[in-house]
Amino acid sequence: MRRHLVKSLGAVAALSLAVTACGSGGEPEAGGGGNVTLSVTVWNMAKTPEFKALFTAFEQANPGIKIEPVDILADDYPEKITTMLAGGDTSDVITMKNVTDYARYSSRGQLLELTDLVKSGDTSKLAGLDAFDVSGKYYAMPYRQDFWLLYYNKKLFDDAGVKYPQNMTWDEYAKLAQQLTKTVDGKKAYGTYHHTWRSVVQAVSAAQTGGDQLSGDYSFFTDQYNVALGLQKAGATLDFGTATSQKSDYRTMFETGATAMLPMGTWYISGILEAKANGKTDAEWGLAPMPQRPGGSGVTTFGSPTAFAVNKRAEHADAAKKFVQFAASKAGAEAITKVGVVPALQSPEITSAYFSIKGMPTDEVSKKAFEPDKVVLEMPVSDKTSDIDTILNEEHQLIMVGDKTAADGIKEMNERVKGEVLN
Repeated sequence: MRRHLVKSLGAVAALSLAVTACGSGGEPEAGGGGNVTLSVTVWNMAKTPEFKALFTAFEQANPGIKIEPVDILADDYPEKITTMLAGGDTSDVITMKNVTDYARYSSRGQLLELTDLVKSGDTSKLAGLDAFDVSGKYYAMPYRQDFWLLYYNKKLFDDAGVKYPQNMTWDEYAKLAQQLTKTVDGKKAYGTYHHTWRSVVQAVSAAQTGGDQLSGDYSFFTDQYNVALGLQKAGATLDFGTATSQKSDYRTMFETGATAMLPMGTWYISGILEAKANGKTDAEWGLAPMPQRPGGSGVTTFGSPTAFAVNKRAEHADAAKKFVQFAASKAGAEAITKVGVVPALQSPEITSAYFSIKGMPTDEVSKKAFEPDKVVLEMPVSDKTSDIDTILNEEHQLIMVGDKTAADGIKEMNERVKGEVLN
């Protein structure tokens, strides 16, 4: 299972990651009577069970270290971390939510170099590690490796008398979303929900067309914008302006039955498993591959590793490095697998444990969704990534709220990236 994913990311299944001192405990840094309180920035702690699972496992393996989460609202996380680091914040471990943020912080010299950790063990089997290679130096290590697929609500499909999704083109997906959009007792259930991140349109377009998001030529975005805007115009998805102003939560949309389909990353599996276990949702759900471009062969999607880095101003740098190592180790992988998170480190045992989790879909289509033929990095990493990402996001928002046509927005992306960044 998932061998195609691992191969596409340049990693292979492994039984363990031989990293010196991972999960071995040992004496923490001096101070406080031999005890250390390690601060780790996270987002939406209550709805992100992987953090609690990792922290608990690490504290059990390292009784002299206690973790104190710095909990930040998910939508505010990148901006908040940017402000914190610029202001000299001393939080110890900084979670890298995506590689774009990593490129920003590493290029500004705000992260502690961790090349020694990477070189100290056999990290060649750690999926997604290459994304953190900055001219042969590393400033973070991945603990999670996600890719995008399609979630769907079985009850809403059954109520509409529609077959569950399997392999679809984007045109078929759009028609299905319109067919599934219903209003019952004054409550609207959309056929699908596209979250406000630009990746929902731009990253999948780049992955499936072979386009380069750092190139300054974004004509390859056109077809995907036509799909997204067409769904909005048809009322088959919550419009971007409303989703933004109301700070819509994709979890709430799906778990309350407000949408029949949801393109989203594999990290959400842990969230819905937890919600089901706690009785917070009765949604019966399944998985399908991401829709594809017409005429394409195989399944291509996009994804990104999630990593931990050490703040260059960390108060407890040694303990922070120990935590980063632990999260990337077999012990860390086992901890997050138990809550339904796809670890960066994989092994036959870990894969087997993942698919045996209570509540996981067991149908063949759901399992097949975990075997995409190709997973492309969500955003390439370079010293220009951050500036280009800002421009693409600004223009994306203007297109989606209707302030610009897709053609005008794409033209502006081309001109701004070439004029403000590349030249």
